[in-house]
Amino acid sequence: MSERATREEAVDVVWSGSWVAKRLGVALEGDGELQELLGLALRRNPKRAHLLVSNVLGKHVPQRPSVVHGAGFELGERVRALLGAEEARRAVVLGYAETATGLGHAVADGLRDAPYLHSTRRPVAGVEQAGGFEESHSHATSHLLLPEDGELLKGGAEASALVLVDDEFSTGNTVLNTIRALHALHPRERYVIVALVDMRSAADRDRLTAFAAEIGARVDLVARSTGTVALPDGVLERGQALVAAQEAEQANRAYPAKAGRGAAPAPVTRVDLGWPAGVPDGGRHGFTPAHRAALEAALPAMADRIAAGLGADAAGPDQGRRRRILVLGFEELMYAPLRLGTALEAALGADAEIRYSTTTRSPVLAVDDPGYAIRTRLVFPAHDDPADGPGDRYAYNVAGAGFDAVVAVVDSTADTPELHAPDGLLARLAEHTGHVLLAVLPSYVPAAAAPAGVPGTPTPAPERQEPAVLPEPLRGPDFSSYAPEDVGWLLQDLSDTELEAPTEEREEAIQSGGAHYAESLPVEFQPSAEYQALFTEALEASAARIARAVGTVTETVLAERGPRPVLVSLARAGTPVGVLMRRWARHRHGLDLPHYAISIVRGRGIDATALRWLAAHHDPADVVFVDGWTGKGAITRELAAAIAEFESSQGPAGFDPEISVLADPGGCVRTYGTREDFLIPSACLNSTVSGLISRTVLRADLVGPDDFHGGKFYRELADSDVSGLFLDTIAARFDEVAGQVETEAKELLTADRAPTWEGWAAVERISEEYGIHDVNLVKPGVGETTRVLLRRVPWKILARRGAGADLGHIRLLAEQRGVPVEEVDDLPYSCVGLIHPRFTRGATGADGKAVQGA
Repeated sequence: MSERATREEAVDVVWSGSWVAKRLGVALEGDGELQELLGLALRRNPKRAHLLVSNVLGKHVPQRPSVVHGAGFELGERVRALLGAEEARRAVVLGYAETATGLGHAVADGLRDAPYLHSTRRPVAGVEQAGGFEESHSHATSHLLLPEDGELLKGGAEASALVLVDDEFSTGNTVLNTIRALHALHPRERYVIVALVDMRSAADRDRLTAFAAEIGARVDLVARSTGTVALPDGVLERGQALVAAQEAEQANRAYPAKAGRGAAPAPVTRVDLGWPAGVPDGGRHGFTPAHRAALEAALPAMADRIAAGLGADAAGPDQGRRRRILVLGFEELMYAPLRLGTALEAALGADAEIRYSTTTRSPVLAVDDPGYAIRTRLVFPAHDDPADGPGDRYAYNVAGAGFDAVVAVVDSTADTPELHAPDGLLARLAEHTGHVLLAVLPSYVPAAAAPAGVPGTPTPAPERQEPAVLPEPLRGPDFSSYAPEDVGWLLQDLSDTELEAPTEEREEAIQSGGAHYAESLPVEFQPSAEYQALFTEALEASAARIARAVGTVTETVLAERGPRPVLVSLARAGTPVGVLMRRWARHRHGLDLPHYAISIVRGRGIDATALRWLAAHHDPADVVFVDGWTGKGAITRELAAAIAEFESSQGPAGFDPEISVLADPGGCVRTYGTREDFLIPSACLNSTVSGLISRTVLRADLVGPDDFHGGKFYRELADSDVSGLFLDTIAARFDEVAGQVETEAKELLTADRAPTWEGWAAVERISEEYGIHDVNLVKPGVGETTRVLLRRVPWKILARRGAGADLGHIRLLAEQRGVPVEEVDDLPYSCVGLIHPRFTRGATGADGKAVQGA
């Protein structure tokens, strides 16, 4: 971007430093661009009252992302010209936290091939310090250097130039402290200091010259603009008095929320970016040219996902006005949101006006005056468990700026309950915009600590090292027909792998011990027109009853596990229920609950990699496992055993193994919507009512120790997909059943809901009575019986006498497969499906129907 274009973007009719200049006599003196680049504000700081507020940094003042990145990139090109192409390629760029982390990264982009590192105030377990220094004038002084590559900052005669980037070069103390500390450890011959503005006094300029001679190195300075700040005598005391007076005046005055938008808070939704695997979220541990190339390639697709998540907020004029969208970064996490912003600018073009800024630790006075640089201030609690303890954080010039949507970008370390709290960042943003979109990047964790011998205080590495970057969830429309915000699938995509086998072959292999059921997939059942009509009738007939159960189980979860539980459905039968619970919470309470689908396999346990992912992104205590229904309780027991095994193998602790289900006819759980055994239409079909996703796959040649379990997306079945119809039909009845749900939930919360395990006892009795002697071949309940008829080789169906319409689809499927239906009394379920015992392919006739004498 040209300098002229940048100037035109930054210029304002009223200089945003005039309010401070008029009251305190502070003046900026320098080249003609200086007032376009900088405004002034005040802060309560005993070392410096005034704050130079950059219009092109993207920290306090929302600015076009291309302007922000372009400012740093152009400085990088100047450094490259100064060093020459070869030395520029060998240089290392170091940026300063928190303000200049994005600027430094953009400078590294301008050098093209230089690795990048920024200082940080966030200690990271398992990573040793390669150095540290102090920032004398700041409110938060300690900087850590935590490169993954311990050689990155090494000096010596052959060492490359070190390029140090800060937003302003005022006294020069911070940069000189850094060079002094690093040069004492690893001397080098050349340093380049880069800043947007050089505001040093003449004495400070002489000091830099003397410092370079003292250490015997060449020190160059590259700045976009130069000048000085003229400060009258007593300005510090006068400034503090002015801040105190303004704060007292503003104590009982808040900025109005969402002027003209109504009282309801904006919706908050998540977007899965599809962040490229192995690419760090920033330069805290180093960012290489290879990382840069991978990120550049992935940016357009990530921008498309953001645009899709924004929907109508992303494009199209509204009464002649372009939509205004803010991409809001988080403290040190500046570069990734910045580049997402530049990609969104390119994706939406003239359809939207994109701005970018970030939250900050810095407390600054806000004054709603066009001559003051910080017009409004949002205050919220820190949400990344900072090492120096809890405290307030700030977002400036967001309230009242007229943004139609805000895309909040944080790393997974900061995706905490505090972020989602009623007084947290997301809630504060929702008061001042029409839509909040949350994008969470995986926090990069180096594979191991720095090499021995690097100075600093080492942090003991954990006994078990996690992979550097865990896989990210899959989301629709790339994986499943569900909307991306409905569910994130903690699965790997095996759609291009041939996994289906004929039902009879699978059954024989499973019963003979030659294969596990999760190592292959049944051929997807394709319903006849008659069966499809039966599903539609059943859905309409049972929609209100299902809506009641959805509401009851969700209200119970919110009351006992709230206020913001993380729904984790057991794929795939639990996933439609998880989506419906999420929709209830949003419809009735305005809550945007995270929802993921995870694989659990009988006899093999739960997906440990998925559990680690959940623990890295959420508090395990907030996770609520969700399933569709209970049969005899085998998965309930499997989950409890799997969680215990996971924790005993040094996995993160705190997961509650209890399952919440829509229907609990087996009496196996405490949290349920109903204990009736009735037809849940999602049990009638397979993938076509579950987002077109297969059941999960666990096979050693496909799933490694750090992989998610697998699944397939049956895109080719889109014409038969009724997943959306199922959800929408039930959600349409939410208001109708709300009163009943309120009553039932209150009754349940005070009732004795201890599991009775009645179903397990019945299964054991049936297994012996019918000579099966294997409870795994007895599948109780409407849902499990349906699965037997669709995916296994059925022997016979036991139906409770008088069960009625709930078994219409069971009788139809049994008739089609030649399976007898036996009417029985005293059955605690509506029906029970019996898998053919002692199965071989000879147990079916030539037409594939069951042979009773086998």
